[in-house]
Amino acid sequence: MIYGLWQSAAGLQAQEYRQVIIANNLANAETPGFKADRIAFQERLNASITKGAPADRHPVLDAMTGGLFETEVYTDFSFNESGLIPSGNRLDVAIHGDGFLAVQTADGARYTRDGRMTLDKDGTLVHVATGGAMLDRQGRPIMLDPSLPSKDTKIDSAGRVMQGEQIVGELGLVDFADRQQLEKIGHDLYSADNARRIQATGGIRQSFVESSGVDPVRALVDMIAATRAYEANARMITLQDETLGRAVNDVGRVG
Repeated sequence: MIYGLWQSAAGLQAQEYRQVIIANNLANAETPGFKADRIAFQERLNASITKGAPADRHPVLDAMTGGLFETEVYTDFSFNESGLIPSGNRLDVAIHGDGFLAVQTADGARYTRDGRMTLDKDGTLVHVATGGAMLDRQGRPIMLDPSLPSKDTKIDSAGRVMQGEQIVGELGLVDFADRQQLEKIGHDLYSADNARRIQATGGIRQSFVESSGVDPVRALVDMIAATRAYEANARMITLQDETLGRAVNDVGRVG
């Protein structure tokens, strides 16, 4: 085991994984309601301790670090009020605070922070990004009268959908005890098969859309830092390879 190669290889793997996460965030910098993924790093055990066999232990190497290793990716669900943007559409909503909207899919109910909605030809309130029906608190599609003008549609802070003075439905606003158990499945939807539902504390704001939780400038800076760290580790591997070559071909040569 060449200890320097062990550390540099760990650095390459960690920074490559970091770049993948940042690239996905950047790709969704304009996706309404998107929540950025984050990654942290922890110290990796060195090679001699990881292998564990007595022959691999070394009194000097055992006390040294094994470099960095990535932890599990987590989603940053923090809410930023400045991210709520007026849309001018009476059927758009944004969640002010914590919570998710329920959307019907072929695989059952899924959840989103993207509150862009419209009506289909039958008057069903549907999610713009997926075309799935928006569900109420009982898991039923919300139906409106498509013949009435959209200016008569009102959605209050509790999520009650009204046409004129009549309540026609109530958005299924929910939250989860551990949001890290939610799984991203694409189209800004989350699967919550393993998450315990709780009452949402956020409220609804009509005619607003929540912008992406990705700060493009920060993401670009992080990408540059990750790229430079990757290049530095790759350069270290090259230098160690050259040093080993000289040790074998020059230093070890019998004159």
